[in-house]
Amino acid sequence: MTTVLDTTIDRGALRGRGTLSNASGRYERHNRVLLDDGWSRQADEELPPLRTEVLTDSSRTIITKNNSPDISFSQSINPYKGCEHGCVYCFARPTHAYLGLSPGVDFESKLFAKPNAAELLRKELSAPGYVPQVLAIGTNTDPYQPTEKRMRIMRSILEVLYEFRHPVGIVTKSALITRDLDILAPMAELGLAKVALSITTLDRDLARTMEPRASTPSKRLDAIRILSEAGVPAGVMIAPVIPALNDDELEAILLEAADMGARSAGYILLRLPLEIKDLFREWLQSNVPDRARHVMSLIRQMRGGKEYDATWHTRMKGTGPYAQMIARRFQMAVRRLALNREHPPLRLDRFRKPARIGDQLALL
Repeated sequence: MTTVLDTTIDRGALRGRGTLSNASGRYERHNRVLLDDGWSRQADEELPPLRTEVLTDSSRTIITKNNSPDISFSQSINPYKGCEHGCVYCFARPTHAYLGLSPGVDFESKLFAKPNAAELLRKELSAPGYVPQVLAIGTNTDPYQPTEKRMRIMRSILEVLYEFRHPVGIVTKSALITRDLDILAPMAELGLAKVALSITTLDRDLARTMEPRASTPSKRLDAIRILSEAGVPAGVMIAPVIPALNDDELEAILLEAADMGARSAGYILLRLPLEIKDLFREWLQSNVPDRARHVMSLIRQMRGGKEYDATWHTRMKGTGPYAQMIARRFQMAVRRLALNREHPPLRLDRFRKPARIGDQLALL
């Protein structure tokens, strides 16, 4: 790989972004690095913030199949590629390398939207051989990231799912989900919807630094309350748990969520595959330099001496004494707060294919 200089992104323009660099993806022939030679701007000149660019995705299908033994769903939908929330730890960042873009700043500033998602979904659900299974949304990038407020792609997807009486499970870091209560509430009444709010920390300052464009922790907790009061089964996902950074908040997050009406809870240990390792290490050195070495040391202790281990059945929770301690603390808090009690699964038997023009003629 050849190294070339790239001065197109200056850190002065990265206000409100999660990562601090924009290194080339692993498939690129050239490795671009930032170099400030002093000529690009005056010393006291402040660059404008980097703007988000939303492009149109050309996918011809919308439902993604999955056979991982580590997760509970077999099919999902991603309305967007890339995510403006800018979570520095996001495990989806490496997917931007497939697009010839950087998992760094590009991932949170160059987005790909699927404006025809509802049309594609209606076509796939109407296929003769389609067998309904719970659809997961928000498992890769957030369906309620800021651009959704304008584009309303997720809302159009929900409208189709409600029309087909199709079950859906949603994970998000955004309070924007409460906008769609008029769809989610009647779906939940039919046993077709559940939601989990991902809350990484209760510390507003840490959240703003680590996940700069996601809703504040208090807004996410309030979203749990609003959903619960509307009859939508709501839960909390502590993801990721980062040793020596936010793991001390585990019980407090669960308590706050339970007080807001959460019925379920889960957690995922920090994962650092591919390019995320360097991005996260860079973020640590810049934001919590006094803890950076300790955090990475504990991560290696929970990953068999490596910074990441993708082994099935352990990649979500880690191994070793420290990981076991986190698991035990979580189990005790869940039991004490009466979370994760058995609830009816989402219903598949209500699925129907709405009648279309010309269907009656087919009977003649």
